[in-house]
Amino acid sequence: MDENQNDHLKAYGAAFWIIGEQINVEWVLNYRGGSFITDYYERIEQECRLRGVSYEVVESEKMLSIYNDVAMNNMDIVLLEKTPKIAIYSPPNKQPWDDAVTLALTYAEVPYETLWDEEVFNGELSNYDWLHLHHEDFTGQYGKFYKNYHTASWYVEQKKQFESLASRLGFSSVPEQKKALAQIIKDYVSSGGFLFAMCSATDSFDIALATVGVDAAHSVYDGTPVDKKLKSKINYNNSMAFDNFEIITDPMVYEYSNIDYPPSNNVVVRGAEADYFSLFEFSAKYDPVPTMLTQNHVGVIKGFMGQTTGFDREKIKKHILIMGEDATTPQVKYLNGNHGQGTFTFLGGHDPEDYQHFVGDPQTDLSFHRNSPGYRLILNNILFPAARKKERKT
Repeated sequence: MDENQNDHLKAYGAAFWIIGEQINVEWVLNYRGGSFITDYYERIEQECRLRGVSYEVVESEKMLSIYNDVAMNNMDIVLLEKTPKIAIYSPPNKQPWDDAVTLALTYAEVPYETLWDEEVFNGELSNYDWLHLHHEDFTGQYGKFYKNYHTASWYVEQKKQFESLASRLGFSSVPEQKKALAQIIKDYVSSGGFLFAMCSATDSFDIALATVGVDAAHSVYDGTPVDKKLKSKINYNNSMAFDNFEIITDPMVYEYSNIDYPPSNNVVVRGAEADYFSLFEFSAKYDPVPTMLTQNHVGVIKGFMGQTTGFDREKIKKHILIMGEDATTPQVKYLNGNHGQGTFTFLGGHDPEDYQHFVGDPQTDLSFHRNSPGYRLILNNILFPAARKKERKT
């Protein structure tokens, strides 16, 4: 999976397919950018050819050399033996923006299912091992698009549908319903679920958790005023990743809080050619989880913006593991944490191959970005729930 791989993204799909064929795959961490090894079968070779995935047939002597390299260096092997059941939390109506995870899974040919609020409230999350949060606003403020889009037909229709759904579920407002939803998802993680989120689904999720039982939404969203004591009522103990943040309640300001860095309402566009973040290197043998999540053929990745582009380092809880950051600014791009028996990973930005994605822009064609390091981070998270450390005889 180094620079010689023809299609990094489809290679993940090929590995997923092999596991689904009841054939174990070894994920060799840090070996040539993170590689996959499996027993040889003609149907696997044929599948790789059909998908355009580069592969090598390795003789036993070479395999011994590879295992020796793994033992002697910062490398290790995890065994992938069961495909996780994947769900994407995604609205049933089409929104005027795409979702990078949906694009990645579709291109890599990894099977997934979608669910929405009613399924979550009906307890269907327990049917899945891995959940991705679409670019959703869990504060119930419709993405804080009020200033520019509150008269747009898609915004008006979305507001009408969300309000109707909240009412059917027994809630007085969309913000209250979304907060209850966030708590269910948090409980899912606590029970052992794997959660992955990007862009505004990261900070809005934690804000929703921290404001359960408190009105933090302007009256244009729910018809009631913001709690005058909101600042003192924020419960940071209930959030998972972020701490001591301030909430921005003005509907005319396109930003949720001061977690986002750089702030969306006052952003300076550096340009794709000057915007990069670095991945941390971890010990494969002692820190297999972050090592898996950072597997890549490069260590420095070009940045990309979003409604939530990154996370202010000072607003991240002390126990959270930072996996990627911009060394020249306070921006953390990629983080991981544990909650109960489960784990969650947040990646800032909207689309790794569309530097500044706007509402209504066409979706990215990944056939032009099949070696994307940013999209590899997403797909690392897909395989993570299937992995267990391999025990090797000495």
